[in-house]
Amino acid sequence: MTKLLEKPAPPADDDCCGGGACNPCVWDHYYAERKKWRLQQVELKAAEEKNKQNTTT
Repeated sequence: MTKLLEKPAPPADDDCCGGGACNPCVWDHYYAERKKWRLQQVELKAAEEKNKQNTTT
């Protein structure tokens, strides 16, 4: 079973220096984690719909 990911929280205002020199930026990490979470949510919803269809037929 895949570990359920928690929805990532955006970085606090003072977590980012705003200089653009950090690689990766805290925002890059946030967007990558959010993408993983959103993909998992889509997969979970699809599995739920499939399960719902299987139980009603």
